[in-house]
Amino acid sequence: MNTKAVRLYGQMDLRMEEFELPEITDGEILACVISDSICMSSYKAASQGSNHKRVPDDVAENPVIIGHEFCGKIVKVGAKWADQFKAGDKFVIQPAINYKGSLASPGYSYKYCGGAATYVIIPEEVMLCDCLLPYDGDAYFYGSLAEPMSCIVGGYHANYHTRPGVYVHDMGVVEGGNMAILAGAGPMGLGCADYAVHGGRAPKLLIVTDIDDARLARAAELLTVEEAAKYGVELHYINTATIENPTEYLRSFTDGEGFNDVFVYAPVQSVVEMGDALLARDGCLNFFAGPTNTAFSAMFNFYNVHYGATHIVGTSGGNTDDMKESIALMEKKLINPAGMITHIGGLNACADTTLNLTKIKGAKKLIYTHVDLPLTAVEDFGKAAEENAGTALGALYADLDVLCKAAGNLWCAAAEKRLLEYAGVEA
Repeated sequence: MNTKAVRLYGQMDLRMEEFELPEITDGEILACVISDSICMSSYKAASQGSNHKRVPDDVAENPVIIGHEFCGKIVKVGAKWADQFKAGDKFVIQPAINYKGSLASPGYSYKYCGGAATYVIIPEEVMLCDCLLPYDGDAYFYGSLAEPMSCIVGGYHANYHTRPGVYVHDMGVVEGGNMAILAGAGPMGLGCADYAVHGGRAPKLLIVTDIDDARLARAAELLTVEEAAKYGVELHYINTATIENPTEYLRSFTDGEGFNDVFVYAPVQSVVEMGDALLARDGCLNFFAGPTNTAFSAMFNFYNVHYGATHIVGTSGGNTDDMKESIALMEKKLINPAGMITHIGGLNACADTTLNLTKIKGAKKLIYTHVDLPLTAVEDFGKAAEENAGTALGALYADLDVLCKAAGNLWCAAAEKRLLEYAGVEA
């Protein structure tokens, strides 16, 4: 089977190549990838190369396929798995497979398995670890977003709180408590807020901060104050850059009590230290944003650790149960992570987009691997239609513009269907 894929050879060295996949073994599965959303973690892998914990030391000689937020359908099943999977089944992968304690993961570590490809070979350990999951959603892109949503869900489950006088940790956020999502108007912060309101364990107070008015305005459109109120949540969006003493101001919403759960969505020292200062007694700070600087550190108030039982957790990825929960919530339409997506592109745009991810405004960039399309913002479809007027591409952009506007200016299942029809992809 011939495949096209974006492969990592070393630091900032990504190449889109076409090559032949070997025949699968009895323990492997051949799959067709349809969509792959680009994660900041892929940029970190590309920028660090073999220095990344999940990237093999010999990546220069044995390049790996990048991309770990992918969804597709099974093409051929090895004999060992014939009773569990069949050709035509849709799937998503939980990339944090943790096989025998190894950090090896699809999208970082495998020659033939990653999301930035047309066809891949899913290695046996993915199935052995129950990380190849069935997916029945009406659009592939939701399957791609199941992985980032699982990271968010995992963060919520990893938080914990203590009981005075007994050595018991109650896992999860405080239901009906005070919650803050700092630097939370990016794609993952948007998903975090959505899950906070609709995930079934809501706080009474939710504050989302950022330092960009445009990002905050978009966040407020995607998850409105009125929608949150339906679930008993008092929601506020706050630009901390415009406030003289943001910590004091944020604490004022809690009558000085502080926040039970604080999520930090940017690896910035001042943001971490603000999160620490916002904690209530027994408050839990979740440092969600992974830094690229291996020496990243921040001050933490250990007086409060000792006398106020404040504490910190860090999560990197979710587990299989987190992904199953994410899929179920999306299939039931209880959460809608489509708001994470701001740009669409084809496989031809994947390498440059990944390498320049920190320079491109907007949130999630979604790649359709069987499509040839420049990276285009959803809000720019109308403009792209005019620039390509009289062509099939112009007609595509015009249709996408109409469909996305009808969906509240969001990427949607109907737009995906139109794009795949344009590319001749049998979904």
